[in-house]
Amino acid sequence: AGKERPTYLEMHSDSPDKHLIEMIERDILESTPSVKWDDIADLTEAKSLLEEAVVLPLWMPDYFQGIRRPWKGVLMFGPPGTGKTMLAKAVATECKTTFFNVTTSTLASKWRGESERMVRILFDMARYYAPSTIFFDEIDSLASQRGGSGEHEASRRVKSELLVQMDGATASKADDDGDDGEEGGASKTVIVLAATNMPWDLDEALRRRLEKRIYIPLPTSVGREQLFRIAMREVGLGDDVELDELAKCTKGYSGADIANVCRDASMMSMRRVLENARKQGLSMREIQKMVQDQKEQPVTHKDFITAINKISRSVGESDLEKYRKWMETYGAS
Repeated sequence: AGKERPTYLEMHSDSPDKHLIEMIERDILESTPSVKWDDIADLTEAKSLLEEAVVLPLWMPDYFQGIRRPWKGVLMFGPPGTGKTMLAKAVATECKTTFFNVTTSTLASKWRGESERMVRILFDMARYYAPSTIFFDEIDSLASQRGGSGEHEASRRVKSELLVQMDGATASKADDDGDDGEEGGASKTVIVLAATNMPWDLDEALRRRLEKRIYIPLPTSVGREQLFRIAMREVGLGDDVELDELAKCTKGYSGADIANVCRDASMMSMRRVLENARKQGLSMREIQKMVQDQKEQPVTHKDFITAINKISRSVGESDLEKYRKWMETYGAS
């Protein structure tokens, strides 16, 4: 009982797919990512929906049986830069599950049949390390609608394998390891989380399997204030900074846009030093020392306003309208 469990690779050391297992363990398997709910500003509704869909079934497996069984998959959709990837990592951290971070490039292979095998091994490995969270980032590039004129046969096979595995991920709780006793039911849980900026490109069959579809909107005014606070945790804020004023000025900005504003504003003091130093014709070593001395200088309100004037929002009104329409038609939150 005290023995440490062998890794999936050790269990399959003589498998012909050993190189694929190594690739998944290297590129996809992440030790628990350290993102907490508190690191994510606002999005209270999305957090509570994810808690109900993902966290609670792992904590109370006896309750989530039969018709109350956990959702097969959760899709987070919305404009780019609103924190979808961070939410997935926070779910994995809060649940203490094994986290598989999948991008299209890691599943792409030039060899015929290898990508489908990787999908199969990925789900098998997730069941082995269960409870697990498999996160597909930008899932639209992996599972766009089938039957399109430009669709490659290999990509259709990968989609089919993904659909088959998603159906099997929850079904194989009890029948995988009969010797697990009552432990098996709870510990075999594999949850699929997916994120996309283009939900309208998703395949219908995949959309059906992602039973919870949660809209992650642009941050509210309160959310924007929190984002400024979170982003500037390591750098001092000047006494004259009015966060509510900054939140008003950044209406329509995504979380990523605000992070860019903060990054730009925090470099203003260094730019001022460089400008003065160049005017005085100082050497590089002297400039370096001056910048080091300026490092602890707090960021002023004026710095933020200058940065906001330089950095525009990245999401347009027409895009938001598309998300709203899709939410009305297919949303299931």
